[in-house]
Amino acid sequence: MELNRRTVIAGAAAAGVAATALGGTAHASDGGKPVKSLFGKLADGTKVYRWSLQNGGTRLKVLSYGGVVQSLEIPDRHGRYANVSLGFGSVDEYVASSPYFGALIGRYGNRIGKGRFTLDGKSYQLSVNDGVNSLHGGAKGFDKRVWDVEGFVKGSDVGLYLHYTSVDGEMGYPGTLKVKVTYTLTRHGDWRIDYEAVTDKATVVNLTSHMYWNLAGEGSGTIEDHELTIAASRYTPTDTGLIPTGELAKVSGTPFDFRKGKTVGRDIRAGHVQQVQAKGYDHNWVLDKGITARPEHVATLRDPRSGRTLHIATDQPGLQFYSGNFLDGTLTGSGGRTYRQGDALCLETQHFPDSPNQAAFPSTVLRPGQVYRSTTVHTFGN
Repeated sequence: MELNRRTVIAGAAAAGVAATALGGTAHASDGGKPVKSLFGKLADGTKVYRWSLQNGGTRLKVLSYGGVVQSLEIPDRHGRYANVSLGFGSVDEYVASSPYFGALIGRYGNRIGKGRFTLDGKSYQLSVNDGVNSLHGGAKGFDKRVWDVEGFVKGSDVGLYLHYTSVDGEMGYPGTLKVKVTYTLTRHGDWRIDYEAVTDKATVVNLTSHMYWNLAGEGSGTIEDHELTIAASRYTPTDTGLIPTGELAKVSGTPFDFRKGKTVGRDIRAGHVQQVQAKGYDHNWVLDKGITARPEHVATLRDPRSGRTLHIATDQPGLQFYSGNFLDGTLTGSGGRTYRQGDALCLETQHFPDSPNQAAFPSTVLRPGQVYRSTTVHTFGN
């Protein structure tokens, strides 16, 4: 049974100096106006800002570059804070070598086979940046753009509005797409993401967040002992290029069955052909709930060492679980530690990969006059 998180936070706040001695950091009180500071500059002189905000015991730092969550701090069962998201300490590192750490992803999250699709009888060639395929919007997707950011306080909520306009033809996508993403920290410490987009020409859209989670703390080692539950009885198998074959396969009797919950590492070396191709887990789970009018709970992640938990709710039909297979020890994180294979995992709420080329998958087409909307809520516990 989980402890009441707000009780733990209140205790840590009352302890003050003691909490700091246990590894926490002294911060201003919750619910204040987001604080903006200069984080660095791009090669062309463009300034990149960092916004710091906190509420309900959750502490968030967000960059205008890529809408990147540079850190997200939550307490453990003893009230000790840790940053549970992988990231870097400088702009240069994000530009040079980030594997989408904490970034906003668009126009299309995940892969599109051969970077091509046909819409209304016209073929489009996208930027190819993953072998012969297009990944996460192409070589310069939304994760590599500087967003306009504005802080807000609304009632008991604190947050950020992030805006970006993707012009017609950017990375090969049709239509000028105006995007608004809202990051909200609620008074209970939940982190909510609301995505909105409109277009002046028919296009495809699939927005998501690429957080790398390690609930024991970034740089603390493997996540194979994390316990994961996914409310999905099917997944989408892929070819050798990690493009869905179109099949919706049952997870029953396979390493992909997380319905009752298990440690990430229990079956990760089971030798299933899909795992061999992906070097672990890097697949889309077909959520049992399907597309819903409002966010519904779909996944739970728990670290038994710290007691920290993450509950994810979404209105989207899919969840990409990636087990950090390509972290190879060449990247050093914000805490000064090296990131190795399996040191974090991603749980990306989404429509299915390659949907523009898979007629049986839920559509990702957005037309003029329509509004793309999606919401994901992260609830933390200990």
